[in-house]
Amino acid sequence: MKISRILLAVFGLLGSSALFQSCIDNDDNSMSKRLPTAIVTVCPSEDGSFVMNLDNATMLRASNLTTSPFGKKEVRALVNYTEEIASEKRMALRSVHVNWIDSIRTKAPLAFSSETDDTYGNDPIEIIADWVTVAEDGYITLRVRTRWGYSHTPHTLNLLTGVNPENPYEMELRHNANGDLYGDYGDTLIAFNLNEMPDFKDTVKIKLRWNSFSGEKSTEFDLAMRTPSPEQMTDKSLCKRSFD
Repeated sequence: MKISRILLAVFGLLGSSALFQSCIDNDDNSMSKRLPTAIVTVCPSEDGSFVMNLDNATMLRASNLTTSPFGKKEVRALVNYTEEIASEKRMALRSVHVNWIDSIRTKAPLAFSSETDDTYGNDPIEIIADWVTVAEDGYITLRVRTRWGYSHTPHTLNLLTGVNPENPYEMELRHNANGDLYGDYGDTLIAFNLNEMPDFKDTVKIKLRWNSFSGEKSTEFDLAMRTPSPEQMTDKSLCKRSFD
């Protein structure tokens, strides 16, 4: 899976609604509807309906969308929504009006293999400390920064497991720029689904390391794995894992 050259200038800068094409309500172009409200997990059902996991305890249901814009794929997404009823904010399942929603590249981690080590690449990349860099709902979502050339060469990011035999929760983010090593700095988002990792229960501490522009770095995340809600327990098609 490869990263497209999407620059997320919306974070910390003036937002641009042109970045978000999946589902847009054009009735109001005010700033409040141009910037993302949250990051969610889009959880489709077999009948085409869907809910959005807002965090480890809250689900959102779109009142103005009957089917997921992403079909039957479970993905992380940026969303801008409006609360239907203010008093529902404390409820586990809340009704919202989706103004726009755009998917984040979402993929599964890979098991490290020394035989294919060269294919992962080790080109420098930075992980940006930002509200969109978050560990929740069994996912690690990252805002990353690197150089992007003018050839529009796609870059590849992978999250590798099994890099430390003594710590199954230590992982490595690997970046293959495919030779595209020069140009302007730009940002994009990537999400990794860890919910199907074996022996991952409740909350785990993930150690993540990567090769930055100033050498090797590492950080840790307290990741709460997904706890099925009563609705998800009765509808097993919700949050079905699906990756390209």
